[in-house]
Amino acid sequence: MIGFIKRAVLSLMALFMMSLSAAAGDSIWSMNKKSSFDWNPVMDAIIQVESEGNPRAVSGNSVGVMQITPVLVKECNNILQKQKSNKRYTLDDRYSVEKSKEMFLLIQKYFNPENNVEKAIRSWNGGMKYSIRATNKYYKKVLARMN
Repeated sequence: MIGFIKRAVLSLMALFMMSLSAAAGDSIWSMNKKSSFDWNPVMDAIIQVESEGNPRAVSGNSVGVMQITPVLVKECNNILQKQKSNKRYTLDDRYSVEKSKEMFLLIQKYFNPENNVEKAIRSWNGGMKYSIRATNKYYKKVLARMN
């Protein structure tokens, strides 16, 4: 029960921080023009946890500041194709901070339209069918970097 309460409090704190950040004004990384939701604090925290900001970071087949895998690039391209977009990402785009953030935002817009911060963090680590237990350590690390 205490673990549940801690998770709930951390989630509420993260949502509060996100609303404060969004109230400060839209940024180029907002989800879209209709939404003032700002993913910057989440992306910046993930970047620190994943690579400490190193765009050349490599761990297995995960690379770049957000440690993007080939599977995620393929998923982004599948989404773009479904949206009838001509844009496509390459494996080299994972080394670009800007393109990595674009891919993160595309994934969130498609799989997380409700802008759930906890879902965004956990799914970035554990995939869309993440386990709460398996992603707890990562989730806590990212939240700590957001504070």
